Amino acid sequence: MPENPTLPRFAVLQLSGCAGCEVALINASEWIDQYQLVYMPLVVSTHTVPEDTEILLVSGGVRNDEDVYNLRRAAEIVDQVVAVGTCAISGGVANLGDRDDVRAMFLSQENRYHLPHLLPKSRPIDSFVDVDLYLPGCPPTPELFMGALTGPEQFEASSIVCIECGRKKLKDMRPTHLVGFQQGQVLPEICLINQGYLCVGSSVRGGCRALCTRPGHPCVGCRGPSNAYIEKESQVWFDRVQTAFERLTDIPHDEIEKALHSPQLSLFLFQFPDYMNGERKPRPKEKVL
Repeated sequence: MPENPTLPRFAVLQLSGCAGCEVALINASEWIDQYQLVYMPLVVSTHTVPEDTEILLVSGGVRNDEDVYNLRRAAEIVDQVVAVGTCAISGGVANLGDRDDVRAMFLSQENRYHLPHLLPKSRPIDSFVDVDLYLPGCPPTPELFMGALTGPEQFEASSIVCIECGRKKLKDMRPTHLVGFQQGQVLPEICLINQGYLCVGSSVRGGCRALCTRPGHPCVGCRGPSNAYIEKESQVWFDRVQTAFERLTDIPHDEIEKALHSPQLSLFLFQFPDYMNGERKPRPKEKVL
């Protein structure tokens, strides 16, 4: 990629993740004329983050000692650190697999295969470095990447996914039980909750333009809690979801509670307590795009 010394320089550091966030950034072609990408292993041939980098986008969770080293080294030389995606913010899929038997198996083989030492758990990056901006999503959309790069104060997003979805909420269409994620025929203009789908968009932060719910896929919360709940205990958020279903359905409380704690939603909903827990200071909503 040709050098342009007049443009702000940014780097993308991939830790333990799937590269989905990097692909989303590549799809956001608007940044090409506004920023100079100086480091991203997928597309830029360089071994380290250059010393004159201004913005560091970090994707993936911190899973081994090499991740810790690379993260801390890069964070020291940049002006701004942006945590990108679910894995960087909450540890991601790997964080759900922190089982003692699996961990022991890998640790027993590390010397034989000369693998980086595994940490006890997959950790979000703010366990090790200060973060200036959080960019939730799995992956964040190209538009959200542009919002992070051009300045959050210039990015306007709805407070919750429901507002961006635009489906109609009906008082006289009240299902009595949940339907599965892949069951039934989805009506195109009616709220998914009215149709019995476990959609949590009423309490999830907007900005994704409801890319899932508008075509008929229930929101599973990849953007994290809305600003109304981001600095509160996770139970407050779960109670708010229950209230939304009580207003629009006759589905029993226990059925909703069980579904909210099901494996289908665990990856994203279990990240919500990460925004405020005993291990770190609360993540202020002003830092979350």
